[in-house]
Amino acid sequence: QVQLVESGGGLVQAGGSLRLSCVASGSIFSINTMGWYRQALGTQRELVAAITQYSITKYADSVKGRFTISRDNARNTVYLQMNSLKPEDTGAYYCAVDRSVTLAPNDYWGQGTQVTVSS
Repeated sequence: QVQLVESGGGLVQAGGSLRLSCVASGSIFSINTMGWYRQALGTQRELVAAITQYSITKYADSVKGRFTISRDNARNTVYLQMNSLKPEDTGAYYCAVDRSVTLAPNDYWGQGTQVTVSS
């Protein structure tokens, strides 16, 4: 089993930046893709960004050019650097990992961290 713990969320003004972190523990040798989803109140959960074991990445169109996903396999950690934040980026951000090469990871999920962007 894999356990995921997110951190780094908070309250920020529009135009500001945050960096989310997700640390994996347990059977981390089985992890391939890692990624981030988000869900705002009244909206569906959506994939924000994903990265495979060998650094193939995918981004939602709404965050391209503003967010960067990266990973540190030695620390079993995936990051999401979020710049130029907008109020519509507000929501609960969830880390997810997958044992396969998919760019839509869904095998294991973290508990979420809240990001609130004020206008």
